Amino acid sequence: MSDLASFERAFHGDIVTPSHPDYESSLKRWAANSQRRAAVVAFVKDEDDVRTALLYAQAQGLRIAVKGGGHNPAGASSIEDGLLGYVGGGALWSDVNGAAIKHGLVMTSGTVSHTGVGGLTLGGGFGYLAGQYGLAIDHLIQATVVIASGEKLVASASQNSDLFWAIRGGGSNFGVVTEFVFQLHAQSTMVFAGILVLAPPAMEDVMHIVETKYDEGMSEKETAHVVVALGPGGQPCIMLLLFYNGTEEEGRDNFKPFFELKPIVADMCRAMPYDEANTLQDALVPHGGNYYLKSVSLPRPSTKIAVQIRDAVYELSKANPDIHITFIFEHWSLVKVFSVPPETTAFNRTRELSTVASIKYDTDTPESLRRVREIVDKLTNIAVGDARANVGYANYNSDIAANADVVLSEEQTKALFGANIARLQELKKKYDPDMVFAKWFAIQPAA
Repeated sequence: MSDLASFERAFHGDIVTPSHPDYESSLKRWAANSQRRAAVVAFVKDEDDVRTALLYAQAQGLRIAVKGGGHNPAGASSIEDGLLGYVGGGALWSDVNGAAIKHGLVMTSGTVSHTGVGGLTLGGGFGYLAGQYGLAIDHLIQATVVIASGEKLVASASQNSDLFWAIRGGGSNFGVVTEFVFQLHAQSTMVFAGILVLAPPAMEDVMHIVETKYDEGMSEKETAHVVVALGPGGQPCIMLLLFYNGTEEEGRDNFKPFFELKPIVADMCRAMPYDEANTLQDALVPHGGNYYLKSVSLPRPSTKIAVQIRDAVYELSKANPDIHITFIFEHWSLVKVFSVPPETTAFNRTRELSTVASIKYDTDTPESLRRVREIVDKLTNIAVGDARANVGYANYNSDIAANADVVLSEEQTKALFGANIARLQELKKKYDPDMVFAKWFAIQPAA
């Protein structure tokens, strides 16, 4: 396609350029610091539009980003001077949860409702129901993918099975997914969930309980995330984000040791609809802020590490009042997730728990980013000793440079994909040899 005019004639959806009145709004993302000034923004209506946009971008030498929910702080859904595709597959989990629960159905769907279905799924997809049902990719039974050549492929266990393997954990490296077909599970409308707020000295007792639960075998129905941050008024606090797939009576009984801790600053746990439970963290990460995330994995819960992180978060928060620092330890059963043979999907199934340093800051400047990275490095190095090779859960990572076609170092690549990296590189060579898709953890094609 030789020019923009011919692109517009062939395109069914809306095309927005810098001169269009809707251009600024088309760039908006969850993380303000991930917004980039695209040369062209294409709101696609169907797979033909995706094909047309991909071919136009390649003909014009434009780098490509694909926006689903726009929830990536590293800018994976934005591009500077490139082309951006808004795909029909860009539903949010709030859309899926709200529609499915009306029919008594659910699947693993993340922990923030305004996260996009596509990004979370292709990167693995942990959520409150992971202990019971596994990852989001474990529910995926078919996907429609438009690859770099513009060809539309159906990927499933019986069609293009190698591509189906790759997209389940290989992220956005292989094409634009325009349709996901998921297996759903029967679900009662109500669950038990909420936030329990405790004073900082409770950390030792909280983590002793978590360690005991983990050693004895966490219930597949429970989640107990430990959150370290400053609460309202800037007061240090420990927050327990609790979830139990059952009644309030069952949930309170399951979490009884936590509720017996004294003093409890606030108990906001109650029976609620499942789709509401998935909004509990929404207010903590609103749209429009500047965000930086860094995940590292731990082999098991650790009271010693949690206490050190608690003290460091409070000290760093006091020294940087313009930067809001949160550190989350995610605890849920991994038995179901890792009952899937590791060679089944591209996702690297290592039996470790995720943690994430989540930073929100006021001003998007190089100096602010430098300070934020220093804070994150201090926290993650406390957790794992040397965080460079421990990339944790890839969907939580901001370390990719947003304006460059970045390929992870060999050390980081091995840490993320493990034994799957060689096969992923061969499939990258097959489906995207020119690295048209290079905005996430970009896989280098095999030589």
